[in-house]
Amino acid sequence: NSIVWMLKFYAPWCGYCKKLEPIWHEVGAELKSSGSPVRVGKMDATAYSGMASEFGVRGYPTIKLLKGDLAYNYKGPRTKDDIVEFANRVAGPAVRALPSKQMFEHMMKRHDVLFVYVGGDSPLKEKYNDAASELIVYTYFFSASEEALPESVSLPELPAVVVFKDGGYFTYDEYEDSSLSLWVNKERFQGYLQIDGFTLYELGETGGVCSFSIYNVFIPEFHFPLHIVFTLVRVYNRILSKRDFQFGHMDGNDYINSLIMGEVTVPSVIILNTSNEQYFLPSEPIESMEQLVQFISSVLNGSAQAYGGDGIIQRIKRVAFDARSTIMSVFRSSPLLGCFLFGLPLGVISLMCYGICTAESDDGSDDIDAPKREGLTDEEEEEEEEERQRAAALEGPEEEDEDVGEKDPEEKKTD
Repeated sequence: NSIVWMLKFYAPWCGYCKKLEPIWHEVGAELKSSGSPVRVGKMDATAYSGMASEFGVRGYPTIKLLKGDLAYNYKGPRTKDDIVEFANRVAGPAVRALPSKQMFEHMMKRHDVLFVYVGGDSPLKEKYNDAASELIVYTYFFSASEEALPESVSLPELPAVVVFKDGGYFTYDEYEDSSLSLWVNKERFQGYLQIDGFTLYELGETGGVCSFSIYNVFIPEFHFPLHIVFTLVRVYNRILSKRDFQFGHMDGNDYINSLIMGEVTVPSVIILNTSNEQYFLPSEPIESMEQLVQFISSVLNGSAQAYGGDGIIQRIKRVAFDARSTIMSVFRSSPLLGCFLFGLPLGVISLMCYGICTAESDDGSDDIDAPKREGLTDEEEEEEEEERQRAAALEGPEEEDEDVGEKDPEEKKTD
């Protein structure tokens, strides 16, 4: 049980699993060469469905690190460096000690966000250890004495939990910030960061956990200098008591266009509410810091128009948009394959419809006469029958005369 395993649950038919396979071999070689206690393996979840179900595997590939009685899910980017860093972080102690100022400064240089518990044994330390065991999959946790902290750090009371990021530090307040785990889950992001699909997913999960809305200000290729944006972040972090805004930027607008199912010009600013999938766009292009501040303030006070959402209509639009995007991507990547996949079924259906529409029925005349007879009274039917008999009587003699008129050659000789 002291052995730490990191397993990849896969399915033989899964394309993403096949794409991860060479990276997984590199991860195993890297951990083995570095002397890590983590052993790397893989399991066919389709062949061992019972084991996969026991570990809660619902998709492929799924990466889990098994440490004692705990199983940690990996949800980060599927790159060698990220997976190796995850394995080394989770395999070690949940809380690492910083015994000196030199070690503290070294860790500050290595990590953009640093959580530190300062003080002795206390109920707060127990909560901190529990939060570290739960959230070690996302970030590191440290402990230090007050003497190991930089001289510029001044804490009002001890024990305390402090997060160092964005050139400053913030202290956890048990009365204002409620749960320590929720506070850590919110503060583990920098104030301004590069946004991609995975980061947006994580921010969305954070918004679902917290009781308040988390807004993410995306600035695709924003032309303002970064130090001005950082200043704006620090100002808003001080104004907003809970620091509900998360700032970041995206390179290009392809991902954000698919997210809002529309077109965003570059450069531009968009504010996304990850709790209900609403987004806000400025009414006019933002060209100054004052306009940016006014735009954010309008979102805060509710005067800005909201788009999107998670209603039924939006979900239907999302399904249609995803289907259209999938079809378009298939035709762009391989036009012949797209014509075969979508043209063949349409051709078969067209032939079936044509055959059904042009088919002739044997009893078609009966079907045509039937409606005519329907609706006639008994007297009308009798009159119609009498007319038929009269017509037959008149036709009979004529046929006989014709028969008489046409004699056989032998009869003609006799006459």
